[in-house]
Amino acid sequence: MTTPAFNTTIHHIQHHDASSKVIFGFWIYILTDCILFASLFATYIVLYNNTYGGPGIAQVTSLPYGLIQTLIIIFSTLTFGFGFAAIYRGNRNQVMFWLVITFLLGLAFLGMEQQQFAHLLHQGYSWQTSAFLTVFFSLIGIYGLHILVALLWIIILMIQLSSQNLTSMMKTRLTCLSLFWNFLNIVWVFIFTIVYLMGAIQHV
Repeated sequence: MTTPAFNTTIHHIQHHDASSKVIFGFWIYILTDCILFASLFATYIVLYNNTYGGPGIAQVTSLPYGLIQTLIIIFSTLTFGFGFAAIYRGNRNQVMFWLVITFLLGLAFLGMEQQQFAHLLHQGYSWQTSAFLTVFFSLIGIYGLHILVALLWIIILMIQLSSQNLTSMMKTRLTCLSLFWNFLNIVWVFIFTIVYLMGAIQHV
């Protein structure tokens, strides 16, 4: 005959095992996303000079603009980190606060990306103009789509947090979101280096 304490211990071990499997599975997803972005970077490096008389990288990018976006992404990773630390203090209100701040920063980043695309389209430059613009719109656009998914994910978790405590399952979901957000931060550093800095060097 088992005791309640023994049953509780078994339940905790089973839940921890399930949580580990979820996080491991999410790591595998991130690795597949790495392959996606690596392919986009490789394509960009091959095609960034194929402008066919259209604008080049120096004409469609602005280093100060990209730097502002970079600072927003880096700062949003910091605010998410504060929220993640609050998880293990069991402070649900602080977690909610930092999620809101992170969401607003992500929204600001997405707004800047949309404004950049709108400016290019207003000038008559679309993904159909040249091979370079095709891969440029693809790389930046797919990254923006990932940011949008992350923002929707934050909204869902905030809704769930408003009606429940920081359960083990909720901590697992927030951990996966943290991995995703930090992954996006790393990808943007590569985008800023390869796209924006390269554009600035060519402009000089």
